[in-house]
Amino acid sequence: MNAGIIGLGAYVPEKVLSNHDLEKMVDTSDEWIRTRTGIEERRIAGDDVNTSHMSEGAAREALENAGITAEELDLILVATVTPDRPFPSVACLIQERLGAKNAVAMDISAACAGFMYGMVMAKHFIEAGTYRNVLVIGAEKLSRITDWEDRNTAVLFGDGAGAAILSKVSEGRGILSFELGSDGTGAKHLYQDQYIYMNGREVFKFAVRQMGESSMNVVEKAGLTKDDVDFLVPHQANIRIMEAARQRLDLPQEKMAVTVKKYGNTSSASIPMAIADALKNGKIKDDDLLVLVGFGGGLTWGAVALRWGR
Repeated sequence: MNAGIIGLGAYVPEKVLSNHDLEKMVDTSDEWIRTRTGIEERRIAGDDVNTSHMSEGAAREALENAGITAEELDLILVATVTPDRPFPSVACLIQERLGAKNAVAMDISAACAGFMYGMVMAKHFIEAGTYRNVLVIGAEKLSRITDWEDRNTAVLFGDGAGAAILSKVSEGRGILSFELGSDGTGAKHLYQDQYIYMNGREVFKFAVRQMGESSMNVVEKAGLTKDDVDFLVPHQANIRIMEAARQRLDLPQEKMAVTVKKYGNTSSASIPMAIADALKNGKIKDDDLLVLVGFGGGLTWGAVALRWGR
């Protein structure tokens, strides 16, 4: 039997930072941001809210949605580039707060592709019989490493968290195929020193190519065609990049998750947050074929073909 998602949760901070707010902070405009990125607003965590707090909120919702207790968790994986501190890991902080005393805990650093990496790691532990229930979280407080005076990056990022419980699911459902990739020669295009640096042109070219290719690859690896795809959940980085992936799969607009408009780019959190949003809005139903695809600094990328349902 395959591993699949049995529970999902999300957390978004209350504070909204709109494009009009940013007009007062940097040399930009609402029209410029919307036409180039599709973003209208993003959420910003308060000074007293860290990545672990957002992770905990998403995790508790996921546990409730899955109908299991924290003590039933065997492994906690947190994908983040903005941990509360270098160590201990966010995953260990979550283990303590949830009371997940039986779980092994560690963080994953694969930037915006981190949640995909976590899902694939969880799949292998579950299908090998090593662990039964795995909590995978994508969470970021990107506002802490964003240069609010840099008009090229200040408009892009937001804070938030998404969480999924993975376990064995019924025959034919769950993760059908996956692809992970890395290209260290592109590390110079997207990295953090004090703040996030991004060579937008190079990252855009890479992302448009890789999102489409990886989406098609996982569909073909699953022995299916693009006509079988019911819903696309791309990393919510930029609407133009997302549209390129959608067009590669020949999907209508209503068959793609779009939360970038209200949350911006939340890095590793964007895909689980987008799935949670689509579920709440009735856009995903049992036995739908989902394609999840993301890319990030490293450069890294990952995609999963997933048959929805328990």
